[in-house]
Amino acid sequence: MDKLSDYLRISEAAEYLGVSPNTLRNWVNAGKVVAIRHPVNDYRLFKREDLDSLLKQVAVASKKAAK
Repeated sequence: MDKLSDYLRISEAAEYLGVSPNTLRNWVNAGKVVAIRHPVNDYRLFKREDLDSLLKQVAVASKKAAK
């Protein structure tokens, strides 16, 4: 595991994506985005690169839908 400061907590990640924390939890449960668990408190943590990848997928899908 990298430094914990390299990860976003669920509220920070949800704000970064523009969705609610509950939506992000549902996406994790559905396998749409990867979360790791904090080793001490078991909170979900997200790498910014994983979130950026998800945003790119959404951008590509929306471009295809607009055609």
